[in-house]
Amino acid sequence: MDNKQVEVEITDLAFNGRAVGHLDGKVVFLDGGLPGERVLARITSSKPRYDKASVVKILKQSERRVPAVCSHFAYCGGCTWQDLTYHDQLIYKKKQVIDCLQRIGGLESTLVQEVVGSVEVFRYRNKMEFSFNADTDGSDFTLGLHRQGRFDEIFDLERCFLTSDVVSDIVRWIRDYVRKAGLTSYNVTNHAGFMRFIMIRQAKRTADLMVNVVTNYGEMPNRDRFIHEITAAFPQISTIVHNQNSLKSNIATGEIETVLFGCGYIEERLFESVFRIRANSFFQTNTVQTETLYRIGFDLLEPRPDQRVLDLYCGTGSIGILIATYVNEVVGVELVADAVQAARENAHANKMQNISFFEGDVKDYLKTCEKTGGRFDSVIVDPPRAGLHPKALRGLSKLRPEKILYISCNPSTFARDAKELVAAGYDLPEVRPVDMFPHTMHIELASVFNRK
Repeated sequence: MDNKQVEVEITDLAFNGRAVGHLDGKVVFLDGGLPGERVLARITSSKPRYDKASVVKILKQSERRVPAVCSHFAYCGGCTWQDLTYHDQLIYKKKQVIDCLQRIGGLESTLVQEVVGSVEVFRYRNKMEFSFNADTDGSDFTLGLHRQGRFDEIFDLERCFLTSDVVSDIVRWIRDYVRKAGLTSYNVTNHAGFMRFIMIRQAKRTADLMVNVVTNYGEMPNRDRFIHEITAAFPQISTIVHNQNSLKSNIATGEIETVLFGCGYIEERLFESVFRIRANSFFQTNTVQTETLYRIGFDLLEPRPDQRVLDLYCGTGSIGILIATYVNEVVGVELVADAVQAARENAHANKMQNISFFEGDVKDYLKTCEKTGGRFDSVIVDPPRAGLHPKALRGLSKLRPEKILYISCNPSTFARDAKELVAAGYDLPEVRPVDMFPHTMHIELASVFNRK
C-alpha cells in the first residue's frame, strides 16, 4: 500500500503536530494539511492500526489556513504550524493538554484554562542552534536547520523568523567564512570534519549577543583572524566561545570550552533581576513569555514570607532566585555542575542571600531529605521533557509539601506524573497553559498541586 495516493478528510491535529484523518476505518497521520481540508495524500508507510502519509495536493482549503511567511516552511522541521492562524494554534494546544490529562492522567475534573498566547509570535527566541553537514566526500557543506523528520539532512538557512535578522546574517557570514577559510565541516553519518554547530544567544532585554562555535576536537584554526573579521562585521557581538565536542550525539554542547572573545557569557533580565547565561546553560528561550509563565506560577503558588521552598531541576537558578524575594529560604537542586556554578553567580549578582544550591541528582537529594527529616513548605519542579524520574516522584510524594508548583514543557509526561501525585494525596484544581513557542506544537504548563 506504500506510495498509493488517496483522498483524505483532515479532522484534527495530533500531539506531534501531524494532521489526522481516517481512511477505511484506520487513522491516517499526515505531514501537512489542516483540519477542515480535503487532500490528495501519498501513503508512506502502513501499520496494522494506522497509516502515515504526506500531502500531495490540497483539494479543499481550510479557512484556518494562512500564508506562511518563511521561505523554508515547506521543508523546515521547525515551524510546522506557521500556516495555521495563531488563534487556532492556541485552540489546538489547549485541546492537546486536555487530551493528555484525560487520556493519560485520568483527570477529568481538572480545569484547563485558556492558553496564554505569546506577546511576540515571531522574533521571540533568544537562542538558536544551527548545524553543519558536509557531503560524504567533504567537497561541500550546508549550514542551517534540519529538514523535517531528518537528522542527516541540513538545508542552508537564508532567514529564520523566530529570531532576529542579525542572527540569520551571522549564520550566512560564517557559512561564507568557513568556505573561504577552507575549514572542513562535520558529516553526521561518518562523523568526520571539524565544524559542527553554531549556537547564537541574543538577550532580549540587554541586547548582549554570544556566538558559540562547536567543533570536533582541536583548536580553532586562525582564531585571531576569525575573531577580528566577525567582530568587525558584527560589532554587536559581546562574546565568542569555542566548544570542542567529540561525541557522536547530535547536540550542540561541548566537553572543552574556551572563551575566544569577551567575558564568555551574556546577561539577560527577568523582571528586576539579572542572569548570566553561559554557552551550555539552560535558560528559557522566550524571555518575554518566561516572565508570564513565572508570574502565573507564583500567583498559583501564593508564596509567604515564612516559607521554606525547594527548587528542583533549578538549572541556573532563575525561578528560585526570583521567588526568594517572597519567602524565607530557597534551596535549589541541580545535577549539572556548570549550571550550579552559574546559579551561585546569579544569586550573588542579585544579592540574594537566602538561597543555596546543591549539586546532585534530584532523586538522591529527596532520599536524603527522607532520611534526615528535611521539610519544605512548597516545592517547585521544572523537569526536562522526560518528566520526573519515578524515584524522584516517590521521594517528592514522601516529602509531602503543602504545595507543588509543577512547570512542564511536555503535557504527556506531566499528565503521567500528575496521576501519581493525585494518587499520593494531592488535588490538581487547574492547569494554565502558556504558549512559549508559537508556530510549533510545543506548549508549556504551570500548575499547583495542593496537599489534601
